[in-house]
This record gives sequence, structure tokens and C-alpha cells, in this order.
Amino acid sequence: MKEHTDTNLLKRTFSRLKNDKLALTGGIIVLLFILAGAFATYIAPHDPTAVNIENRLLPSSWEYPLGTDQLGRDVLSRIIYGTQVTLRNAFLVLAGILIIGVPMGMIAGYTGGRIDNFIMRVADIVLTFPSGILALAVVGMMGPGMLNIMLVLVSLWWAPFARVIRGAVLKIKEKDFVMAAEAAGTSKFQIIVKHILLNAASPIIVLATLNVASIIMHIAGFSFIGLGTQPPAADWGVMLNDSREFIATDPALMLWPGLAIMIVIFGLNMLGEGLNEALSPHTQKGIQRIKPWSVQRKVSTLKEDTYE
Repeated sequence: MKEHTDTNLLKRTFSRLKNDKLALTGGIIVLLFILAGAFATYIAPHDPTAVNIENRLLPSSWEYPLGTDQLGRDVLSRIIYGTQVTLRNAFLVLAGILIIGVPMGMIAGYTGGRIDNFIMRVADIVLTFPSGILALAVVGMMGPGMLNIMLVLVSLWWAPFARVIRGAVLKIKEKDFVMAAEAAGTSKFQIIVKHILLNAASPIIVLATLNVASIIMHIAGFSFIGLGTQPPAADWGVMLNDSREFIATDPALMLWPGLAIMIVIFGLNMLGEGLNEALSPHTQKGIQRIKPWSVQRKVSTLKEDTYE
């Protein structure tokens, strides 16, 4: 029954996304960028790091559809490989944030008391640190590099996730099926993993989708100022930094990576808004009303015991 309920939920969510043109457009854009990054080796027409001074600053042509940069490298190939690098780094940062933020929010919201107060105070302290200043401090001690920037983002951005998830858990744990599981003697770990995590999926999915856009902007921004990915790697932020001196003579060099960042962020924001509407309990029955079969069976058992 659980699998049947989950299938119905996925069908309803997908149906609502199909009817939302902006969300559907955003999903297609994100999917195309993911595919481009995944198959960059096969799609890119040239080596993105191959230098050929004789071909520097060439205009668009059949061989170089977006022209070449100041070192004769193919701009289109660097854009495609930049998709791979940027999305990979963004998803790694998101994974780290989820690994820390989701358990912290779950534990704080479900256990309450001193543990909740301690975790939330730590989150409040973390939220006071600006990522830019901390990144400068880390780079000053450990040197520039995307790994250091990723560690900074993960160490700071788990806190907002934890606070949002905690709020969702506080509502879910008051539901009848959670109280029934507690009355049936289910361990706290099983309740958190099997019941509360499933029902908190909606805010987690929406928040993760929307935050990927912010992560991409920060990654590109740090690379642009020389703190993130280092040349000659193909990265959108690095491309923007390399083309600054040619903004007056060859503005297309800045246009293409900037346009790639804008389009992928637009797609992620539209997809996130669509998921928010599709998974909202105000527009459908919602995830919060899913009752796993094990809990339903325990509720029936409790009712029978009460009548006896």
C-alpha cells in the first residue's frame, strides 16, 4: 500500500508539473544542461584547454560556432565543459549540505528540549558568518581552490536547511500516524527515517532545487575573482574572469558564459517554483498525509485493543 501511495503521489506531482509550462520549461532546461555536462567529452567539438595563438579571437564560424578566446581556445567547447565542472561542483556542495542539514533538522525537530536548543543555537552562530569573508579567510590560510570554496559553502549553508526542516518536522511529529508509531513502541530512529523523513520530502526537494541556483552563482562568483576554480580549467566563472579585459573589443567572450549561468539559474528557479506548487498541501493532498502501511496496521491494532 505504501508503494501504491507513493506511486500515486509521483503521478499527481508529475501531472501538475506537465500542466505548469514554466516548470516544464525549467525542467527541460536543467535536463539539457545535465546531459550536456554528462556527455561533454562526446559533444564538445574541440579540446577546451588546447591553446592555439594563431586562432585567437576568431569570430563565429562552422569550425568555431561561438568563436575563440584570447588563447585560441574554442568557446563552445569551454562552455560545454564548464557545464560539467559547474554542475558537478554545485551538486557536490548540495550533497554535503543535505548530509549535514537534513539529519540536524530532523534530530532537532523530533527530539526537542536541550538537543533542539543546542543545534539551533549552533545554526544561529553559523548563520552570522558571511560566506564571502570566511572564504577569503580560508583561501588566505589554505590557498585558492574550488575544494576550499566548497568546504566553506557546506560549512555555512547547512544551517538554513536545518532550520527549515526542523519547522517541517515539528508539524509532522504531531500527526496521528507518528503518535501511533510511538505508542506501538517503534524506535525513534525508525520513526525519523521511515515516517518523518518521507513526509518531510516536499520542503527538502523544493529547498534543494532552489538552492542549487544560489550555489552555482556563488561558485561562478568565487571563480570570477580568482578564489575558486583556477585557470586553465573550463569553468564559467574562470571564462568571465579571462574575458574582462576584452569587454570593449570582444564582448561576446563575456556574453556566452554569462548567458549560460543566467539560463541554468532561470531553469532551476522555474523548476523549483513548479515543484513547490506541485508538492504543496494546498494544491493536493500532499506528502504530509502519506501514512506508511506499517503505521496504518499499528493504528488498527491499537483500535482493536481499545475496543477489547
